[in-house]
Amino acid sequence: MGEEEEEEETTVKVSSNQEEEAWNLRKQTQIVELSERLMSGDLKTQIEAARDIRKLVRKSSAKTRTKLAAAGVIQPLIFMLLSPNSDARHASLLALLNLAVRNERNKVKIVTAGAVPPLVELLKLQNGSLRELAAASILTLSAAEPNKPIIAASGAAPLLVQILSSGSVQGKVDAVTVLHNLSSCAENIYPIVDGKAVSPLINLLKECKKYSKFAEKATALLEILSNSEEGRIAITDSDGGILTLVETVEDGSLVSTEHAVGALLSLCQSCREKYRELILKEGAIPGLLRLTVEGTSKAQDRARTLLDLLRDTPQEKRLSSSVLERIVYNIATRVDGSDKAAETAKRLLQDMVQRSMELSMNSIQHRAASCTPSKIPSK
Repeated sequence: MGEEEEEEETTVKVSSNQEEEAWNLRKQTQIVELSERLMSGDLKTQIEAARDIRKLVRKSSAKTRTKLAAAGVIQPLIFMLLSPNSDARHASLLALLNLAVRNERNKVKIVTAGAVPPLVELLKLQNGSLRELAAASILTLSAAEPNKPIIAASGAAPLLVQILSSGSVQGKVDAVTVLHNLSSCAENIYPIVDGKAVSPLINLLKECKKYSKFAEKATALLEILSNSEEGRIAITDSDGGILTLVETVEDGSLVSTEHAVGALLSLCQSCREKYRELILKEGAIPGLLRLTVEGTSKAQDRARTLLDLLRDTPQEKRLSSSVLERIVYNIATRVDGSDKAAETAKRLLQDMVQRSMELSMNSIQHRAASCTPSKIPSK
């Protein structure tokens, strides 16, 4: 019985291997045929081949993507991006996009083969579908580190900023993500975004959930922009610019709060006299106090520094946040001993933050109740 079972198992393995070899042979034949149709076919044949590549890649592994690239399909697909025929551009965009997904080598090959300039040209189109497919393609390609300097130098960034204002929801998400990817590249000598990006970024940050990944990328860009005078002016000139950053400090994720407080700190450090009152007017103190307890270590340091800048006391009389924390820690040590001092100090600070927030809210409500408008519209 044992020998019969072994023979059956061997037969099954051989049969399985033969089926796999036959499948691989059929797929390799299909890849070669698609490559030939792209390289030597007329425009209609090329469009059909590009669509077939997309279908094949969507159902296949990364290995198939690599084999297609090795068969030479990338270059003719890039040539199709230059076609005046919109169907050709659409089909080639989708094929290239799918070849690049989850395949770093193909991402680099596509950019090296010259895809970026025609993609940038497509970003200039009024055709929303093609424009946003081009943005999605650039997004995918920008995820590969070697591609970032090439894309950054291509002139894509200002066109992506336009999508922030006029694109679809998905187009805006893709544009922000590309700009964020490019801004993280150390090789970029010049800023990726300028003051023109501030207003659409602020508007998008107003509309999204402050703890979302999208908010994290938007606030990261706003922090970068806050390091230039043009960016700082644009933030204060944007409707609700500083308020939106303050709200992100209050409601954002650990990442977005770190970037938001960084942007506010950059404003105040550049010119305390100019920005201090603007930040205070938007009720920043409660959120900053909470951040000194609950934020990342960098966010806590930034919040403490900003709180010191926002205080109205002279520099020599100012009680710094770090001094306050040491005082609370010493009190906690006397109360609960050194073993529990850190936990007790944190709880005391949280109570102080909560009390400060309550006092701030009461003050706001009192001011609102005491203000009576001089003229009330009749309608």
